[in-house]
Amino acid sequence: MEGKDPWIRRLRGAAPPRARVLFFPHAGGAASFYAPFARRFPEGYHVAAVQYPGRQERFGEPFVATVEGLADRLMPSLRRWAAEPVPLVLVGHSMGASVAFESMLRLVRDRLTAHCRLVVSGRPAPSASSETPAFDSDQEILDDLADLGGTAPEIVRNPELMDLFLPVMRNDYRAVARYRPVSDAVVDAPVLCLTGDRDPRVTPEEAAAWKSHTTAGFRLRILAGGHFFLTGHPDTVVRLVVECADADADADADGR
Repeated sequence: MEGKDPWIRRLRGAAPPRARVLFFPHAGGAASFYAPFARRFPEGYHVAAVQYPGRQERFGEPFVATVEGLADRLMPSLRRWAAEPVPLVLVGHSMGASVAFESMLRLVRDRLTAHCRLVVSGRPAPSASSETPAFDSDQEILDDLADLGGTAPEIVRNPELMDLFLPVMRNDYRAVARYRPVSDAVVDAPVLCLTGDRDPRVTPEEAAAWKSHTTAGFRLRILAGGHFFLTGHPDTVVRLVVECADADADADADGR
């Protein structure tokens, strides 16, 4: 599917696949962020990542201004995989969690979730999230990036790189600020929620509230770290995603 699809970058191939994993990047992020994770999956896992417009090989393409718009544009790329009798795990971090959730809601609408799972990371549940503050200046964005620790220092210190990077951040930050999830929306697929124990954006209660957004199994795992805790635990994150892919869709985990 992704051979000529600009929206999907393959990170690890498998034919035939035992399961498919699709990562959704955070605000300002790109598909390459997940390359270190892809290398850690077992044999048989087909791993790919969404590539949003306006970054890396899609530099120069118009941005998509809303979370919902990203999910809408992704649907042609997702439907074929979701229709296959192979587990499909959508894994989103921060803004990516919202895009993955909206994508799953669209697959629910199309009745294509029989083999799907959802992993959300670093994002409050729709029923628990408050309005995200809008940042009025580039300096506020830069300060927030420094607080969250998700941007390489060499980018922040390089004016030329920042000239390329800031338009992406402005768009994505606006998209997150505008996003208004349906507070009682649910998916009929198992959900795994990952969160950092020191994440300034997500409390444990806001993470646990994802349980109310699925009619299938739910698990919550709290790992050490801040908003980008997953970079410190790549092996653990991959293991949990693999467990999610292999889980019985009817199993109801206790959320501990």
